[in-house]
This record gives sequence, C-alpha cells and structure tokens, in this order.
Amino acid sequence: MMCFLAALCVLLLAACCFDYRKKKIPNVLTAATALTGLSWRFLTEGAQGAAFFLLQAFVVGGALYPLYKIGAVGAGDIKLFGVTAGFLPFRKIFFFLFVSLLIAAMISFGKLCRYGNIAERLRYFAEYLADVSKSGRWRLYLDEDTYRPDIRLCLSGPVLISLLLYLGGVF
Repeated sequence: MMCFLAALCVLLLAACCFDYRKKKIPNVLTAATALTGLSWRFLTEGAQGAAFFLLQAFVVGGALYPLYKIGAVGAGDIKLFGVTAGFLPFRKIFFFLFVSLLIAAMISFGKLCRYGNIAERLRYFAEYLADVSKSGRWRLYLDEDTYRPDIRLCLSGPVLISLLLYLGGVF
C-alpha cells in the first residue's frame, strides 16, 4: 500500500511544478490525487475509510474556504490541502495544517526580508484589519491595486514538505 503514498508524493510534486511555473494547480491533478486517496482508503479500510477520506477533505477545505474568499489563498491550494489531508489519520490533520502553514510563514518571512518590505506589508495588514473592523465586512485582502507578484506564495511546496515530514515520522 506504500505505492499509494508514493503516488501522493509524485502528484504533489507535479502540483508544485505547475504551481511554481504557472501559478495554478490543474483540477485534473487535484482530482487524480483525490481518486488515489479514495482508492487507498477504500482498499485499506473499506467504504468507511473512503467516507472518512471525503469527510476529512471537505472539512479541511471548508475550514480554509474563508481564506479563499478574501483572496489570501487560491482555490487550488485549498483543494490540495483538502485531498492531502484525506490521506492522513484524523489526529494528524491539525499538525499537518500547522506545519504546512508554519513552513509557508517561514518562506513568506524570507521573501519579506529578501524584498525589504516587512514594514510595508505589516502596515498594509494593519490597515486591512482596521478597515474590516471598521466596516464590519470582509473584503479581498489584495485587490487589483495592491497585488504584486513578489508577495505571492505558492502553498503546494509547504504542503509537500509537511507531508514528507509526516511520512518521515517528524509528527
């Protein structure tokens, strides 16, 4: 059954290639990952395992959906998080998400240092929070006027690294 986990790693690596090159994760790749996970859980745990795969994927996707709605992450990232979480034991999902987002935060901090715009980004974030608090309504975090490619972060890499850390027994 290790072939399914190897397939997951290969599919995540392919997602990284698309994400970092084209800034988009193809739906067919996410669907192949979901089908692989469903098959693995069905073969190892039966229908209940497949149902738990779907439940975990939808719960994780649903929990992260508000980040998509404000434009903080892409739809492909949300789907990738969900289907990858479906492979994991339920008790490990929180750690997987935490480690993935921690890795993303470290990469973001590195980019902020590289581009020398820490103060600018913190000021924008504070203004965003103040505006949302004042208006009482969520809005897109980065609108057309403030979007810059140097601040975009692909989450497929942190997802893959977090999965490899899990498979390596780190958490």
